[in-house]
Amino acid sequence: MNKKSKKHTLLRLIKYITSYYKVQFIIILFAIILSSVCHVYGQSFLQTLIDDYITPLIGVENPIYTDLWQAIGWMAFVYAVGVITTFLYSRLTVNVSQGVLKIIRDDMFHHMETLPIRYFDDNNHGDIMSYYINDTDALREMISQSIPNCVANGIIIIAAFIAMLFLNVYLTIVIVIGVLFMLTLARFIGKKSSKYFIARQKTVAKVNGYIEEMIDGQKVIQVFTHEDEAKKNFDILNEELFENTKNANTYANILMPVMSNIGYLIYVVIAILGGFIAIKFNLSIGVIASFLLLTRGFTMHINQLSQQYNSIALALAGANRIFELIDEKSEENNGKVTLVHAIKNEDGSLKVSSTYTGLWAWYNPDNDSLTELKGDIQLKSVDFSYVEGKKVLEDISLYAKPGQKIAFVGATGAGKTTIANLINRFYDIQDGIILYDGIDIKQINKNDLRKSLGMVLQDVNLFTGTIMENLRYGRENATDEECIEAARLANADKFIEKLPNGYDTIITDNGDNLSQGQRQLLAIARCAVSNPPVMILDEATSSIDTRTEKEVQEGMDKLMEGRTVFVIAHRLSTIRNAKAIIVLENGRIIERGNHEQLIEQKGKYYQLYTGAFELE
Repeated sequence: MNKKSKKHTLLRLIKYITSYYKVQFIIILFAIILSSVCHVYGQSFLQTLIDDYITPLIGVENPIYTDLWQAIGWMAFVYAVGVITTFLYSRLTVNVSQGVLKIIRDDMFHHMETLPIRYFDDNNHGDIMSYYINDTDALREMISQSIPNCVANGIIIIAAFIAMLFLNVYLTIVIVIGVLFMLTLARFIGKKSSKYFIARQKTVAKVNGYIEEMIDGQKVIQVFTHEDEAKKNFDILNEELFENTKNANTYANILMPVMSNIGYLIYVVIAILGGFIAIKFNLSIGVIASFLLLTRGFTMHINQLSQQYNSIALALAGANRIFELIDEKSEENNGKVTLVHAIKNEDGSLKVSSTYTGLWAWYNPDNDSLTELKGDIQLKSVDFSYVEGKKVLEDISLYAKPGQKIAFVGATGAGKTTIANLINRFYDIQDGIILYDGIDIKQINKNDLRKSLGMVLQDVNLFTGTIMENLRYGRENATDEECIEAARLANADKFIEKLPNGYDTIITDNGDNLSQGQRQLLAIARCAVSNPPVMILDEATSSIDTRTEKEVQEGMDKLMEGRTVFVIAHRLSTIRNAKAIIVLENGRIIERGNHEQLIEQKGKYYQLYTGAFELE
């Protein structure tokens, strides 16, 4: 990070604090200033205490200590105020730091939910997790400790410097020379250590990402006896983390003793010079004692200030990464056409309904029109590239009329799943047009578009909670009866009822306590609960055994009745009844027709079906 970037990040972080905790922030600043002033005042008051209250009593036969006790009481009061204000700002700082981190995590998560799928495809999930854990922890330390310490130490240093000037200018000049040397050395060491601390933070994210990947793929690692290779790769990353951490801590650990010893050296020099001046120029004992106390505090607080350099540099690097996530461009969602409940008038026209009717319509605010949602989908001359210049789909044209079942067949990478992603607008096409009931899907609000589509993926994601809650994920206001009926339709009810707590069984760790086939059945049932007019089944039965597949297929056939369905399947037996089968190769459509027509053509589909050619 350059200086400009650090300054911008720090100002943005302070804006977070002042926007949400302005009153507390002002109180904290006031308390820090008061605490720091009390600290320096107590040290400088020592000169008055010695010269004005203690020295005059020396040699007096019957001294009166009233004034001395009052002076000591006043000094105690000043220190007590300092202690109370220190406690106050420390306590408030904890509340503010945790509150700001909560807001930042909320902003990160809320914004993350608006990001396009492309962002999660391009970024390591463990690295993203590091934003929430390592980077926010570095921020917590900076807000709760480093910033208050820097402000307090800065004020004490300024106040102590002014006090020392009043006591003796010449001794103050000596201290300034020594401190300039301290700061030069601290800056040199601090730059070295901060470079490695920032590198360490990035390496921690890499290690976290790799560990997460290895945990998720542990079965695959063991099946292919890839343990040694996994260990070797981890050792490389861990070694990099070790080197960065070692170098960072080496410089950081050097800084403290070096600065402390220079501080002691300055203290000794001031003591010798102070003694010499006291003898030659009749400098009072109170001035020397107070000056020495201020000197010790002055160098100590400069030392403490320099110690915050690394944590601030680390936190600013983490904050910069966090703000990069927050600044990521959200998924564009400019569509105005929305999905509404509708009812039909006697003349067949539509009007908006405030309650669920089972009939949906597209509402276009531009012309105040309603179009019945039927599930008519067309792709016209669609081109698409994940990476510019490398087309994944080229000149794709197809249509699916309401209630039709369209199947996609082709080798891995042919573009089958990509077409499904384009219909959902997980990605936007570069050329061509996709129409939904005659409406360009770019004009449809993405949330409403996806609400009209049900999707069952090959990789099932279940969430922590009960089976019933996972089924209701498809439609939050679905009743228990509707969820149970959907499970029965997908033939998932048989295994659910055998579980110890039935539909109240808790699912954890993405359903690791269930078999792959059971998880797939739940995903199909979840889609059934949402009751969408258009369904996309991406290898939906790939993880189910042949016997179970027959049961599921029967339920899915019922589920698909009256709906437009896109099926992506390797098992060709599941798509024989499709209205149209589209064969893809290298992003192009090479064959289309129903099962009988494609068999007669004796092309690629015929070869696949008869086993003369296998899908890769």
